[in-house]
Amino acid sequence: MKSELEKMLSGELYNANDPELVQMRFKARSLFAKYNQTMAENTLERKLILKQLFAETGEQIDIQTPFYCDYGSNIYAGENLFINFNCTILDCAKVTFGKNVFLAPNVQLYAAHHPIIASERIKGPELASPITIGDNVWLGGGVIVCPGVTIGENTTIGAGSVVTKDIPANVLAAGNPCRVIRHIQP
Repeated sequence: MKSELEKMLSGELYNANDPELVQMRFKARSLFAKYNQTMAENTLERKLILKQLFAETGEQIDIQTPFYCDYGSNIYAGENLFINFNCTILDCAKVTFGKNVFLAPNVQLYAAHHPIIASERIKGPELASPITIGDNVWLGGGVIVCPGVTIGENTTIGAGSVVTKDIPANVLAAGNPCRVIRHIQP
C-alpha cells in the first residue's frame, strides 16, 4: 500500500493531513522562516539553509525574502537561480528549475490542485502535478504557473501571465491564459 507521500509524488489523490506530510510542511516552514529572517549579507548561512530546504541547488542561488514553499524537498534548483521578492512555490510535486532562471517579484508556482467536481473536492483529497522551468527562462512579475506546466528553454513569460498549459522553447508568451506572442532567438 502506498504512503500519502508516495501518492502525492505520483500524481494520485492524497490526504494532505497525513502526519508525515504535516511534519514535512512544519520542517519546511521552520527553514523558510529562518531563511526569511536571515540578513541578506549572510550569504553563506542563507545558502546552507536553502541546501537543507531544497532537494537540490546549484552553487549560485539568490532568493530574495520573503520566500514561501510547501515542502521545499520537491524543489530542484539549477545553477544561477534568481528569485525576487515574495515568491510562493507549492511544491507538492516536483518543481524543477533549469540553469539561469530568473523570477521577478510575486511569482507563484502551484504544483498543487484539487478535484474540479465539488462532491469530490469537499471530501478533502488533493492532487499534485510537476512543474518544469527550462534553462534561461525569465518569469515576469506576478506570473502564476499552474500544475503540470512545462516552460521551454530561453522563453520569457510576460508580467501578470497565468500559465495554464505548456509553453515551448524560444518564445515570448503572455496573457491570461498565457499564449505565445512571438518566437525569439536564443
